[in-house]
Amino acid sequence: QVQLVESGGGLVQTGGSLRLSCAASGSIFSIKTLNWYRQAPGKQRELVALITSGGSTNYADSVKGRFTISRDNAKTVYLQVNSLKPEDTGVYYCHTNIMWRDYWGQGTQVTVSS
Repeated sequence: QVQLVESGGGLVQTGGSLRLSCAASGSIFSIKTLNWYRQAPGKQRELVALITSGGSTNYADSVKGRFTISRDNAKTVYLQVNSLKPEDTGVYYCHTNIMWRDYWGQGTQVTVSS
């Protein structure tokens, strides 16, 4: 069992920045890859960034150069979001898959005003 808790969302103006955190607990030794997804109102959830246990990262084209995913230990993963745009608005979720089972956090709201 793994529990994921996101934090750090908020309301910012266009061009602003936030640092989102994902705190993992439980069987964290089982976590290979941690993902950040977001879901905008009326849209499907989309993958924005991921980081593997070896530190490799990957980003959606729409956020490359603006978002940075990192981890400082086995328990916490961050998503630094810079140069925010109104289209970045949505609920940001932390996710991992262990033994074909999906684990999601409750999400943190990011709202970017124009």
